[in-house]
Amino acid sequence: MRVLITLCGRGGSKGIPGKNIKLINGKALIGYSIDAAKKFASKYNADIAVTTDSIEIRKVAEQFGIVTQYLRPAELATDSVGKMGVLNHVLLYEEQNRGVKYDFLLDLDITSPLRSLNDLEKGFELLLQDENALNLFSVNNANRNPYFNMVEKQENGYYGLIKKGVFKTRQSSPPVYDMNASFYFFKRKYFDMGIESSISERSLVYVMPHICFDLDHPADFDYMEYLLSANKLDFDL
Repeated sequence: MRVLITLCGRGGSKGIPGKNIKLINGKALIGYSIDAAKKFASKYNADIAVTTDSIEIRKVAEQFGIVTQYLRPAELATDSVGKMGVLNHVLLYEEQNRGVKYDFLLDLDITSPLRSLNDLEKGFELLLQDENALNLFSVNNANRNPYFNMVEKQENGYYGLIKKGVFKTRQSSPPVYDMNASFYFFKRKYFDMGIESSISERSLVYVMPHICFDLDHPADFDYMEYLLSANKLDFDL
């Protein structure tokens, strides 16, 4: 069983400039995901690949022991390019460069590093146990529920619940989840099928039992740095 672990880091970040290598609690952000990748790789004999269009990001990755000659093509480094095309490109590159065929791809999002080795192992096991599933991604229990307290504009111009149902409390509504962008497992055939989204008709989820969120705004970065510096996490990174 061969696994490729990918870390995707584009150079041009607008919300938090340079966030992929910005220091957080004394360590470059990408370093947390590289550490997680190394832990998983040591147990499953996986390979690690960094895909970036930035020489600077690639140099920082090398400081953490991940050396590569790969540089993402400019056409795959724009705001409008989806992640699946990026993953497919680096997957084919690594397979050709290493002379192997991978069975699984694990993508660790650099900007959502609050994950543990236990999370990755349990998520991987869920996917291995389901022959029909194509992929798995991490989620958290959602604070808002489209059956109870999420609304959208309707055709008549007024606002109503996104999903119809008769539920008097959020707790009685069907459970829904927030994708936290932390990690994604894909079976190799996922890419052969040409699926353009990270969500398929046969996706599984791993529900994280702890806090996890993506860094979209400067305030998110400040909050995560506080959690790390003040030892407020109830799990080991």
